[in-house]
Amino acid sequence: MTRVKRGNVARKRRKKILKLAKGFRGSHSTLFRTANQQVMKALRSAYRDRKRRKRDFRRLWITRINAAVRQHGMSYSQFIGNLKKANIQLNRKMLAQMAVLDPTSFAKVAELASQAKS
Repeated sequence: MTRVKRGNVARKRRKKILKLAKGFRGSHSTLFRTANQQVMKALRSAYRDRKRRKRDFRRLWITRINAAVRQHGMSYSQFIGNLKKANIQLNRKMLAQMAVLDPTSFAKVAELASQAKS
């Protein structure tokens, strides 16, 4: 059997990993084995946290809406229920932005929602 020299392929593979490990501290960015472990761990975390980011932002928006709506004498769940009854189709991101940046228009939306109670 002929001898296989893997110089090119192996170097490319290692350089690819070390490129991904750029910016890691200490030997995590220079030694291939430790860099490989850290890159695998970083990629796992990145995959998981792309999903988690969506959850975290939704939680933040709900918290902001709840805080703003309580100033108008409603709870978050009542507010969302009343919005659905009033057929106001604003998503939570926009409602949270309104609550923070434009409280007067949010107050109008809250008023419309409270009128749709029945």
